[in-house]
Amino acid sequence: MAQPTFGGRRPDRSWREQDLLDLPEDGNRYELIDGSLHVTPPAGPDHHELADDIRMALRQAAPDGWRVIREIGVRVPGGNLIPDVTVLKPGAPRDRMWAQPTDVALVVEVESPNSRRHDRFTKPALYAEAAIPAYWRVERGDFGPVVYRYELAKGLHYDLLGTFGPDDPVEVTEPWPMRLDPSTWPR
Repeated sequence: MAQPTFGGRRPDRSWREQDLLDLPEDGNRYELIDGSLHVTPPAGPDHHELADDIRMALRQAAPDGWRVIREIGVRVPGGNLIPDVTVLKPGAPRDRMWAQPTDVALVVEVESPNSRRHDRFTKPALYAEAAIPAYWRVERGDFGPVVYRYELAKGLHYDLLGTFGPDDPVEVTEPWPMRLDPSTWPR
C-alpha cells in the first residue's frame, strides 16, 4: 500500500495529530507512533462483530456514567492510537475526538492478522506509558475468542491477570465488577 500523503505529499517533518484530519476517510485506521504514521487496512466483518459484542457486554454491565466506545482515539506519549473498544470514566468529556489517557479505564484490542504485532507489543507498551489502568487483548482461538487481561503494574508495564475463553465465564473487576461469557460472542 502506498504511503498516504499530506496535502498531496508526505510531510517533511514528523506526523502530528492535526495531520490526521487531512487524511482520507477510506476505512483505514491511521495512528501515530513517535511521529510515524501507521496505517492498518480495514478489518473484516468478523473482527467488527466480535468488537461490537465485547462493547455490548461491557455496556450492559456498565455502572451509570461510564461510557464504552468503539474506535475512539486515545492520546499516548508520542502518538495517537485507536483501540477497538475504549472504556471512558465518568465525567470524561463527550465532545473530544481524542481521549486523554486520564479519562480511560480500559482499552481492548481485537487481534487480526494485520494488527497482531502492534496489539501484542507496541500498543501495550504505549498504553502502559500513558498509565491506562487495564488492557485486554482478544484473540480468535480454535474454539472461540480468548481474552488476555492485563493490569498496569508500577505505572510502567502490564502484568497478565489471566485469560478466559468460551468455556470460561469469568468474574472480572476491571474496570468494574462484572461477569463475562465469551461463549456468547462470535467464533
